[in-house]
Amino acid sequence: MGKFFGTDGIRGLANEYPITCEMAMDIGRAVAHLFRSETGKSKIVIGKDTRISGDMIESALVSGICSMGVDAVLTNILPTPGIAYMTSSMGANAGIVISASHNPYYDNGIKIFNQDGFKLSDEKEEAIEHIILNEKPGLMCKTVRDTGRVFKIEDAGKNYINFLKSALPEGFSLKGMKIVIDCANGATYQVAPELFKELGVDVESIYTEPDGKNINKNCGSQHPEALIEIVLKKDADIGLAFDGDGDRLIAVDEKGSVLTGDQILAVCANMLKLKSKLSNNLVISTIMSNMGLKVSLKDLGIEHIMTNVGDRYVMEQMISSGSVLGGEDSGHTIFLNHHTTGDGILSALKLIESMKFESKPLSELKKVMRVFPQALINVTVKSKPEINSIPAVQEAIGSVEKDLGEKGRVLVRYSGTQPICRVMVEGPTEEETLKYCRQIADVLKRLIG
Repeated sequence: MGKFFGTDGIRGLANEYPITCEMAMDIGRAVAHLFRSETGKSKIVIGKDTRISGDMIESALVSGICSMGVDAVLTNILPTPGIAYMTSSMGANAGIVISASHNPYYDNGIKIFNQDGFKLSDEKEEAIEHIILNEKPGLMCKTVRDTGRVFKIEDAGKNYINFLKSALPEGFSLKGMKIVIDCANGATYQVAPELFKELGVDVESIYTEPDGKNINKNCGSQHPEALIEIVLKKDADIGLAFDGDGDRLIAVDEKGSVLTGDQILAVCANMLKLKSKLSNNLVISTIMSNMGLKVSLKDLGIEHIMTNVGDRYVMEQMISSGSVLGGEDSGHTIFLNHHTTGDGILSALKLIESMKFESKPLSELKKVMRVFPQALINVTVKSKPEINSIPAVQEAIGSVEKDLGEKGRVLVRYSGTQPICRVMVEGPTEEETLKYCRQIADVLKRLIG
């Protein structure tokens, strides 16, 4: 793990290290230095979600980039995958997203894409850290006389919508469908309703009034309760909940039941296999995936590889193994034959495409995967010592694993972006699963909580 990069960029409390104006300016300088062209004018795309600190961080990034003689191109509010698309389609040298995803408004973060719209490798992140920590980026711009300029893209949202439409089969129609979408008062609040309206959907949009502080607040992919209520009230075909930056999706079927990211992955994997479009007959997920996904894919005759937590690790494995479908249970789903990163709106379109292709409601499609009972407890910690260096924790984990045998599993890991240790247990019943999860969590709370 780097000095300030986590599993998904840099993240923390706005105005506290590392999410400060000073750091943002240095990050802008470091990214400009690392990615600028040796010949011709270079440009870096910057976009953000709706949280109140976005303007502040954006201004500091822009100053750092322009001080290095590189142009800054602003998309304003746009989902993270939209910024990745704009970066690659415009031929920019890099793209930067200002967002803390599903976190509360007082957090913020910085994610970086390379010129092709892919998240950075560990090596590139380490190079940026090295520049900031060892090369005094504030001195790098001393000799720059041709400073960069700032340009604003007024039609970024429209371009992104057209890109999303291009991922649908020719002649595909959604007319007659009733859909409810929850935009989490976040980055999708403009483009998602507009897209579905253009596709002829009877769409009802909720949480589309961001005020800088209500992003993800009791809404979006983390809180689908209101979405469920409206789906049932409206007798809708499907409900779609995005997170604050629009790169993940949680769905609700017509009966009000929530589909996890793993279930969405299984449904879409089945469709692609039936269409003979599942390259190498392979799906990639992370170690956090429910045991039910592994069982489901095996029953479908589909190969399955698991990676470390983080969608960029999923992407790296997809590229190396020739897979076009991968994702996380949290709702990040990657369709590599269409995009370079997880995209909540694209995932929604593909899920609806599955419903149309098989002429089945979502409540039927989701039966392709049985979800094993799972308990997850987030323990707030004061420090992050190696899990295997704490004997009492190892003893608690070993005891649970012995009791579960082959009927479940245990996974204990630290969050890459927050002071949290996640305890996840899967087992044969909800009661047993929660009991075992609490056993381990209680030990962690006592020792490092």
